[in-house]
Amino acid sequence: MPKTMRTDMDDEVAALDALDPATHPARDATHFRKIIAARLAVEEAQQQLRRAVEGARAAGDSWAVIAAALETTPRNAHQRFGRD
Repeated sequence: MPKTMRTDMDDEVAALDALDPATHPARDATHFRKIIAARLAVEEAQQQLRRAVEGARAAGDSWAVIAAALETTPRNAHQRFGRD
């Protein structure tokens, strides 16, 4: 099975965590870790948004209502989230 980008990133983070400061010069990874945390937060927010739109459609909300919440057009909302 091919590796996913997430698995690759997890492997890279694990490799960085395994470095021995006695043999490798230390470097502050604060910004690196903030970028990772922000990327993960964006991924989670995108999943939450997709679930919210799916819930709204299942409840009978129109693409116009959903688009208003997304501050976009019904066509754009449907193109981004639509399966029907």
